Formats: sequence, C-alpha cells, structure tokens
Amino acid sequence: MRRTVVNNIVSLDGFYADESGNPTVLNMDQTFDAYNLERLQSAGTVLLGRTSFEGFGAYWPSIADADEDPNNRALSADNREISRLYNRVAKVVVSDSLNVPADHPWAATTTVVRREEVGKWLEQEKVNGTGDILIFASRIMWNGLLAQGLIDELHLTISPGALTKGLPLFLQPANLSLLDVRAFPGSGNALLRYRPASA
Repeated sequence: MRRTVVNNIVSLDGFYADESGNPTVLNMDQTFDAYNLERLQSAGTVLLGRTSFEGFGAYWPSIADADEDPNNRALSADNREISRLYNRVAKVVVSDSLNVPADHPWAATTTVVRREEVGKWLEQEKVNGTGDILIFASRIMWNGLLAQGLIDELHLTISPGALTKGLPLFLQPANLSLLDVRAFPGSGNALLRYRPASA
C-alpha cells in the first residue's frame, strides 16, 4: 500500500508563508533542499494543487542544466537532482480548469484530476504502482484531503522563527500523532513527522 505524504515547511508559530503568500521567508537552507531530495527519491507520484504546479513548473525544469554558478545555492547538486527527478516523475495536478500546454516541459509527465475525483483517484493509486504519493506545498488541496482522511503522513520542517501573521498551514483543526523528530546539524530547522490520528 502506497503512502500519501505531505512535505511542507512551516514557521515556528504555524504559518506556511507571509501575508503576501511568500514562503521564502522561511529557512529554506541546504538541509531543507536535501530533505526534499530525499522525499522525491522515495516518490512514485507527485500530487500538486494548480498554483504549486504552475510555480514549480516555471522554476524547476531548467535548474538541472543551468550554467554553473558556485555562488548560487539554487544550482547546488541537490537542487539539480531535484530538477532531474521532477522532470521525469509522474505529476498529478488537482484542478477543475487547468489545461497543461503541449509545449510545457512537464506536459508528457502530467495528468490533471478534477477536485471531485481526487479522493477516488487516491484510493485507486494507493494500491497501484510504487513509491510514495508525495505532496509539496499545495496546502489548500492537501488540507481538503486531510479532512477526508486521505493523508497518511505529514512531514513538517519547522523553520526557526515566528512570523506572527501570514497564511496558516492548517485550515481546520487536526489531531496528529508524532512519529519521529529529526535535527539537522548546522541548521536551525527540525523535522517533525506525524500521522493523522485517523490514519
């Protein structure tokens, strides 16, 4: 049985991004990149909301082959491998209106599923294929799946700072059981891995 895993970064006081929707105010350091790579390496499918797909699809495809720049962490070995994995992994976007253009670099590896159909799709996918069904960002989409009992684990990287206001990670109350805690040497980040109490 495949797992559906949410992988997000969040501020110490529970915010997904600042008030403008910018998540880069959080501590997205080298350890964050390395953990994202670890999760992608375990994934058979990446499940995304439309906004996250459009943002990732505009950013990640070209990173693998970008010109060398030792001073640009975005072009690190980990991020280049993330780009290569994104370019070939199966991606599913939850949207009622998205049409992926034929010239999009991920067109051949992307499927669109309507919102009302994603629960049924997930139930079928969990018993087919291999690797985790991995969700990056996409908080509105995965909060809906969490409310339906369709999320198996949440991997939350806790950024070492409080925003006091912004976009909250959770959109409704959630009862979670702690599975694991990981510290990252040289980083203020910590990883908390949870299972929803209903899972």
